[in-house]
Amino acid sequence: MHYRKDKYGRDLSILGYGCMRFTRNGGSIDLPKAEKELMKAYESGVNYFDTAYIYSGSEDALGRIVEKNGIRDKINIATKLPQYLITGKSAIDRYFNEQLSRLRTDYVDYYLMHMLTDIAMWEKLKALGIEDWIKEKKASPRTSIFML
Repeated sequence: MHYRKDKYGRDLSILGYGCMRFTRNGGSIDLPKAEKELMKAYESGVNYFDTAYIYSGSEDALGRIVEKNGIRDKINIATKLPQYLITGKSAIDRYFNEQLSRLRTDYVDYYLMHMLTDIAMWEKLKALGIEDWIKEKKASPRTSIFML
């Protein structure tokens, strides 16, 4: 596997594993198959795993697999703030804490804005205090690592 340094000097695999389309069995993720595929990627050197709040069941599946295999400190998890669902300041923390719970971790390595498509949405988030929220989370040791 080839790696690139992020702006903090950490090695990231040039290939990431997208968790949006885990195989489904009926209406839910086929967890044994997802685990087999994800662990094969990990064993092949992939250390960047991407998921999102709206990828149905994905955060939970990734969290279960990572926890079961004890690899949290060896990988980077990226997930995304569902800002289009944010209706008030408290919702930012509510969604973030729900995501940490689903992922079975106390931090994420990369927290991205999902589908930030216009200036108006960014201005709405700024009015709700998103910039201060990001600074607060970045400053909080091992609660979250934000690399925006």
